[in-house]
Amino acid sequence: MLLENKANKIFVTSPLMPDFNNFCQGLKEIWSSKVLTNHGPKHALLEENLKNYLRVKGLSLYNNATTALIVAIRALGLNGEVITTPFTFSATAHVIKWCGLTPVFCDIDEKTMCIDVDKIEKLITKNTSAIMPVHVYGIPCEVKKIQAIAQEYNLKIIYDAAHAFGVEVDGIGIGNFGDMSVFSFHATKLFNTGEGGAIVYNDKS
Repeated sequence: MLLENKANKIFVTSPLMPDFNNFCQGLKEIWSSKVLTNHGPKHALLEENLKNYLRVKGLSLYNNATTALIVAIRALGLNGEVITTPFTFSATAHVIKWCGLTPVFCDIDEKTMCIDVDKIEKLITKNTSAIMPVHVYGIPCEVKKIQAIAQEYNLKIIYDAAHAFGVEVDGIGIGNFGDMSVFSFHATKLFNTGEGGAIVYNDKS
């Protein structure tokens, strides 16, 4: 019989938590306003602060990153096939299927564990509409090479940036690459809202 002892567990990471008293003060403001949802002042403040921190033009909050990925696919009007990576949380592929599209798996680079850009072109067909790469463990994909491929074949790019909060490439916030990027604010992430996620984008339309 396996006995679990929390004291003997080794945790890979642990969520950052706000100062408890400051958190309670924020709750008092919410109680006073009686605005709990539907773009209240705290919601708007979080969006603005995240937009500034991530240095992106547009940001929209969602209940989680899975929903955000679905919205991103719908917003771009994707169809047919989407090239992605098998080395990711299951939701990345699930959302493609849920939207009636076909995920096409591209192998990963053995050093970065991100999608292998040298294997993407071989998977492009007449039915391919987008590439959905994943930044893994804070390591960014080869965004410039992926952009060049997308431009050559007229494909959209949605980045799963669940692991890439605050990451930059050449001083540019990671959310500025591709057509859209999706962040996760789940409790397991270093920056978290308990549950939550966001889409970032340059084109507000």
